Amino acid sequence: MTATREHPASTAAPPVVPDASPRWSPAELLPPVLVLVLGILLLLPGHGLWFDELFTAEVGRRPLGEILAAIRDGEGVTSYLAGVPPSYNAPYYVVVHAWMSLPGLGSDTALRVLSLLATAGGLALATRAVARLGGTATGVLAGLLMAASPLLLQQSVEARSYGLMVLATGAAALGLVRWLQEPPRGLLLLGVAGAGMGLAHWYAVTVLAAFVVAAVALRGRRAVPVVLVGAAAALPVCLLIGLNVLNGTGSRNAEHLQDTDGRLLGYAVEAWAGGRTPVLWLLVGLAVVGAVRGGGRELRVLAVAWTWVPLLLLVGAELLRPVYHPRYLLAGLLGLGVLAAAGALAVPRGGRAPLAGVLLVCALLSCTPLLEREPRERADDLVRTLAGVQVAGEPVVAADQRSAIGLDHYVRTLAPRLRADLVLPPDDAPADADRVWLVRRLIDGVPEPTDDDEILLDAGLRLVDEQTFRGTQTRLVLQRWEAGA
Repeated sequence: MTATREHPASTAAPPVVPDASPRWSPAELLPPVLVLVLGILLLLPGHGLWFDELFTAEVGRRPLGEILAAIRDGEGVTSYLAGVPPSYNAPYYVVVHAWMSLPGLGSDTALRVLSLLATAGGLALATRAVARLGGTATGVLAGLLMAASPLLLQQSVEARSYGLMVLATGAAALGLVRWLQEPPRGLLLLGVAGAGMGLAHWYAVTVLAAFVVAAVALRGRRAVPVVLVGAAAALPVCLLIGLNVLNGTGSRNAEHLQDTDGRLLGYAVEAWAGGRTPVLWLLVGLAVVGAVRGGGRELRVLAVAWTWVPLLLLVGAELLRPVYHPRYLLAGLLGLGVLAAAGALAVPRGGRAPLAGVLLVCALLSCTPLLEREPRERADDLVRTLAGVQVAGEPVVAADQRSAIGLDHYVRTLAPRLRADLVLPPDDAPADADRVWLVRRLIDGVPEPTDDDEILLDAGLRLVDEQTFRGTQTRLVLQRWEAGA
């Protein structure tokens, strides 16, 4: 009998390849807790809503039948929003309507809290999905990197659909992982959440495609059920897009999309990292390591597909028309956190904890500018000022769409006594008043031109005073026009 010869252990520890489907660990709560803490810090200053959020508030408070009719017909819900119907993320407004219908949840903060809670739930689900494939350490680190992304954090506290998109993406990822480990379990979750991804924001369909690609790469012909479920999950958003094309709103907001001249990949990573910071280069380097030798083949394939399939699809789409907007890419960029976490834990054992710590610290430091951010829009401050100087009977005129939505919202919530004197588009400034308060938007430091100037000048009124309310997104000005000045 020949004795077997034992080989000495390798000096470099292999990447972590955990047992299948590890038990849930309380440590997996760290990512949602982190995003909740950071989100609360961002909400503490109490900045007013800006145009997109005001649109959410104004649509969500309408009766459900009116919201559905506006979605169907491609029409706005107010006179001054006639050209801005609830369209591509229409289901979000239905969710917001239900949320606002609950007692005590109709405030501005409550709208933002909905997004924050949804984001936290999405990170919890994504963390569990990654932990099942790559182990608890990888899952928790990936979730923490997602939570500390400036792009995700900023969207998590805005009254828009991105929080629900993150929630649906995390659920779809968990559904796919369940199917990979215990088929056919997870298919229903993948299908329902996959549909929710596209309905929250149609760019997220690219991530659903990535999950299908990952399933095919890992299971070949056995992935046919996932392909069919993915196709069914994409159908609702395809129908929604078709509806918007038919009702004439198919290209709305297209002017906000940028042409990157082939630099979309770099712009996307910069947006995720908050600019050209040290975390950017560390993320990219570790993501490459994670793609090459991150723990477990299934985790590598899922993370690579999650990151690259959406970006490559958009690079291809950019050959036809501009498609880039940083927050539109959020669902796909979550995969970057997974790749970086896998890379950090693929280095030799002694360097894993220090490298993971440095990565997380750099990510948290990249978020610090958000804690000092200024309000995007100050319609709330303008209305408070106006309420202190306007005398009953003096018209308060909104000269443009952005001014109108801010006035309409904050007059209702902060200064209801101004309602009787409020003049909203398409109505023009009255020509028979001795004093008129005109609210308008500044574009490049110049008031947006409207008919109101000519009407007031012809009526013998002159501009005697103005006060500017500067926001990082919109600059509003309050003007006082008087007769005989």
